[in-house]
Amino acid sequence: MDLEITLPEEVAVMTLPGVAFFPQALLPLHIFEPRYREMLRDSLDSHRLFAVAGLNVAKMASAFEPPYPVATVGIVRACQGREDGTSNLLLQGVTRVKVEAIVTEKPYRRIKVRALASDPGASEEENARLRAQLSRLLSTRLRLSGKGPADMTKFLRTIEDPETFVDLAAFNLCGDARLKQRLLETLNVRERIALLSAWARREVDALRLRKTLQGRLADEDIANN
Repeated sequence: MDLEITLPEEVAVMTLPGVAFFPQALLPLHIFEPRYREMLRDSLDSHRLFAVAGLNVAKMASAFEPPYPVATVGIVRACQGREDGTSNLLLQGVTRVKVEAIVTEKPYRRIKVRALASDPGASEEENARLRAQLSRLLSTRLRLSGKGPADMTKFLRTIEDPETFVDLAAFNLCGDARLKQRLLETLNVRERIALLSAWARREVDALRLRKTLQGRLADEDIANN
């Protein structure tokens, strides 16, 4: 999907724990803090853009809500205000950005950003092959676990662009927050696919081992095996 959007040099940002937001992904948010209510009002009155950055917990002892160096700017696609002043919204990722500086904290955090472009890292044919391999791994993981968003896995099969595929797969299917942030910071698409494929392969191997050890016991009786 092509979005004709001019990225400002400065944008507001939400710094959230355990969140790695990706381009094209859809992130539902509940806005309730006063600073973010004001941020949302200003955003809706202007370009409808703000960034979401992950909270770098390792640096919290020396800084206030330290963001990771790479975040994603998103655009508000839908927003519903509530009588109590809070809002529910849907933010769609637009582009990766480098957080170059924190400009201000009041009345809400604003950061200076620079758009980051991905590098294919391989030929179209090679990335298409790796994308297909990753798709099969994700389908196998879903089949073995019997859990997870089957509709999303099915939807991902329709996405042919390797970069969009790996970003949406990482955002929607990977539960490893540290790996997701690493994937967000990886600009080489081939390497990004390889990293997520390695995770999916480990998941598949672990599920197969579990089934072997479990034998014919039901999940609730596995402790008896």
